[in-house]
This record gives sequence, C-alpha cells and structure tokens, in this order.
Amino acid sequence: MEEIKSVSLEMKDYIVSSGAETLSWCMQCGLCTNLCPWRLVPGEVSEAFNIRKMQRLGQLGLEGFEEEEVLFACATCGMCQVNCPRKVEIINNVRSMRNTTVGAGFLPAHLRPIAGSIHANGNPWSGEQEKRAEWQEGLDIPAFTEDTEYLLYVCCTSCYDTRSKKIAKSIVTLLKQAGVNFGVLTAEENCCGETVRKLGDEELFQKLAESNIKLFNSKGVKKIITTSPHCLYAFKKDYPEYGGEYEVMHYSEVLSELLKEGKLTFKEELGKKVTFHDPCYLGRHNEVYDAPRELIQAIPGVELVELERNKSKSLCCAGGGGRVWAEVPMGQRFGEFRITDAVEKQADILVTACPYCILMLDDACAGLEKKDVLEVMEMSELLCSASKP
Repeated sequence: MEEIKSVSLEMKDYIVSSGAETLSWCMQCGLCTNLCPWRLVPGEVSEAFNIRKMQRLGQLGLEGFEEEEVLFACATCGMCQVNCPRKVEIINNVRSMRNTTVGAGFLPAHLRPIAGSIHANGNPWSGEQEKRAEWQEGLDIPAFTEDTEYLLYVCCTSCYDTRSKKIAKSIVTLLKQAGVNFGVLTAEENCCGETVRKLGDEELFQKLAESNIKLFNSKGVKKIITTSPHCLYAFKKDYPEYGGEYEVMHYSEVLSELLKEGKLTFKEELGKKVTFHDPCYLGRHNEVYDAPRELIQAIPGVELVELERNKSKSLCCAGGGGRVWAEVPMGQRFGEFRITDAVEKQADILVTACPYCILMLDDACAGLEKKDVLEVMEMSELLCSASKP
C-alpha cells in the first residue's frame, strides 16, 4: 500500500514567501502539462517531470517537488505561463521552489561547478575574469563614458565560448556600420544573473545584480543594448527590484530601428531560404517578434519561411532555466524538433538570436547529421554577411 503523505502548510508558506505568490491560483486544469515541451520526448526526465503535479505538490507542501529530475527539469520556456487561464506565474513558482532547496544547500551535481565559477569568476563558463574582454581584440571598441549613448553588454557566453564570440563580434560590426554611439565595460562586469536566479540561488543573483548596478550607475549608464535575450530579461524585469532602472533593448530592436531610419542597409544578394527560431526569452518573455523578421526580410534575395511552431508558440530549444548545462541524450532534445522542422521547410539556414539557442541548435544539428543540408546561424552573423561595405 502506498504511504500516505502528510500535508505541510509550513512548507507551502515557505514556498510562497520565497516568491510563489500565485501558487494557490492554480486550479489544476492541466493545460500547462499538455503544452510543456517535455511531453514531446521520451525518457526518465520526461516521465518524472509534470509541471501541473509540481504545482500541486507545492500547494500542499508535499514531498516530491524537490527531486532533481522534477525541480530542475523546467527550462522556464514560458509556454505554460502565457497560456495559463488563471495567469499563474508558474516560472516564479518554479524559481521559488528551487530557492527553498538551493537555500538549504542542495544543488544538482552538474550545476555546482557553474555556481562555483560564478562565485569565483563572475561568469558560469569557468573563464578567468581578466579574460572577459579578450573577445574584443582587434575590434577597437571604445570604453563607455558618460558621453556614450549606449552600453553594449555582452553575454558571458559570448565572452568566453569560442563559437559564441563570433556573435559579439558581428553585433559590434553592425553597430559600427550604423554609426551607433556605444561603448563597453566588459572587463568590469559580472554575469547578469538571469539563469542563476531561475536556478533558485537568490543570494548569488542579488550579489551579481548589486555589483552590476553599482558599476552601471557609477559610469552613468542610461541605455543598454544586450546581445542575449536572457540579459535583456534580467535588466528589464529583475534589476528594477534592486534599483537598476535602465532603457534596455535587445540588439535586434536597435538594428530594426536603424534599418527603418536608413542607417543600416544590406546590399549583398544571398539567395537563400531562411527560417527563424524565436528564442523563448526574446519572444514569449519579452514579446520581440517583429524586429528579427524585419531585419531578415531586408536582406536581398532572402526568402523567409516560417516554422510551424513560431512566435508565441515557438518550441523551446531547452537551454533556459539552467538546462543549457544539462547532459541530455539524443532523442530527448527539444532542439532536434527545430532542426527537423527547418529541414522539412527546405530551409538553407536556420537563424536564431540567442547564444543559448545557438549552442543547443548547433548540437542538435550535428547530432542529427544535418549539417550538410542545414546551416545554423545567429542572426547577427547572417546580417553581417549581407552588409559588407
């Protein structure tokens, strides 16, 4: 006979006090579970993780939600949240449940080096702080001063990951071509902390946020351009809680405006069929859908074809919520569906606008052995290839 578990109102209250204010709103309709991308794949994690059940366990303060394959499976893609009929802030609830365990000293083994690196180096990629700005070599990027209009904040991934450094360089090239008044403080910055907060380490997030806010305010930063949608989320939605009030834009939003003003043009004829993968944190989380498409369609000779699951219904790459560092077997990766979708559309290039998405989609494309028929590109790289003077 299955053991009867006791309800713990103290645990429920603790979860709510950690930020899950809407936990009791959930009426258990199950729509969140039905829409969750984990329902599309087989495997142990898929069998263990059920977002509706997780909410219920939290509502009752029951054991089970804290199990690693349950608590840390959520990629925080937001598909459940934007479709919830009760407007339950499901991702905040997940974050709060994680906070109750991380605050008690529990963190999955594969995430401990990530947290350790952020504590020691200010980034999750085990990169030395002194080397954070090495990606800039040869680009002649000015330092941000009080007379500079925009601070360009480059994601940790693009500061340290060899593949992702190309994204930062492409964005710099485009901003320079358009005559944007921008500068950097890269060597002095820390990780934005978005993923750390989603993992439930509130104390570490606060440390990162306060450090960056102190730096930005001391330098007179008013406007920020981000290379990553995750940094966009942190600066727009998290930092105001700690006094960090800035005008924040993803680079695609800035370039789209420059395109309309005639300050950015694309002259190279590419003659390619292109499809766009909407990153969860650019689309559902920040509602930026039009800017990337306007930029892609402005390239001569490009035919933009939409994936079946696009815009607010875009399928997650599985890189959010700390999942970018998870080891997931082939056959259980959400990114494989995106590669298959793009191949079925007979696209030559699958474009996205997020460093995490690039890592996940590149891996999926290689794993499916589709690199001979499909190229995965970050949008800035595609735009650079069409804007050569």
